[in-house]
Amino acid sequence: MSYGFISKRAVFALLLASTISSCSTDGLVPPAPVDNATRVGSIARQPVAPVSRTAAYPMTQMPVQQAGAVMESYAGSTPSGEGINMDEGLGVASAPAGQPRVVGLAEEQALDIAEGTTSQPVVDGIGTDQPVLVAPRSPALSPDPAGQQVAMLHPDAPMSTMQTDMPAPQDIMPASEASCRASLRKMGATFREIPRIQDGANCGIAWPIKLSGVGGGVSVNETPMNCQVALAFAQWTRNELVPSSRARYFSGVKKVQLMGGYSCRRMNSRANNPWSEHAHGNAVDIGTIVLNSGKEIDVRKKGFFSFREKGLLNTVRSDSCRYFNTVLGPGSDPDHWNHFHFDLRSRNSGYRHCG
Repeated sequence: MSYGFISKRAVFALLLASTISSCSTDGLVPPAPVDNATRVGSIARQPVAPVSRTAAYPMTQMPVQQAGAVMESYAGSTPSGEGINMDEGLGVASAPAGQPRVVGLAEEQALDIAEGTTSQPVVDGIGTDQPVLVAPRSPALSPDPAGQQVAMLHPDAPMSTMQTDMPAPQDIMPASEASCRASLRKMGATFREIPRIQDGANCGIAWPIKLSGVGGGVSVNETPMNCQVALAFAQWTRNELVPSSRARYFSGVKKVQLMGGYSCRRMNSRANNPWSEHAHGNAVDIGTIVLNSGKEIDVRKKGFFSFREKGLLNTVRSDSCRYFNTVLGPGSDPDHWNHFHFDLRSRNSGYRHCG
């Protein structure tokens, strides 16, 4: 029994020594094939080369002034010797003869800085060891006196230009003015547009016209007024004056002689009075009515025996209050002794004065 135990111990020691010897000579070998064929032996340790650290850009310990000379050498590599011309690449470096020169964005900013018109602080000596603040932020930019154009890039649009002295856009006629003119044309009235009238802060007409006829063969002498009072006058003439004249004189109306339309003055031409509706072209004055028969009817107050004339004038005067907000005439006051005054004055209460 003791001999068998000793023999087993000797065999175990021999196997252990053999295993250690194979590890030190052939390397570690896995107990099974890898990838069905290849055995992996020991991996020899390879020396690692040291990593070379090289700066991406040349570095210098020289002062800023000397370093600037190095940067100038890079700029000198371009044909112009002034660096890369971004504006020329964008096609805005020059303009055809006779056209305003187009200034690049970089150049425009440089001009602003040089003239002190930039909205940013102006600093001199950038690129040196001692930059100096030249001018603080400007509250507002002054306009370009030369009327130059500055090229701008927009992310959602092609290259466009912005001109500093572009004219203001033209006024667009309001819908109410266009509708008024359409109504006049529908009646057969004739008129022409005239330029805006502006006589100071209290006088003027934004969209004036000169009425020359109200349709139906009835003409008027051209007088500037606004379209609204012209339309009311045309409706009154066609609907009231013409039928009344035919009823009393068996004749239509040929012409209505106007004594006034637009006039920059105060009421009754007195300095202390409020501004007249004439100052806005919002009133019309009528002096004489000419019939087709040739008879002329002056609107001044008639004598006792002028029955037909008085009847005509009284009728058209009372009916005019359906078209105008103010009606004055002979007998109303001394200032209207020789004409009818019609206007479209707007009152908060909606009151109409028919005197």
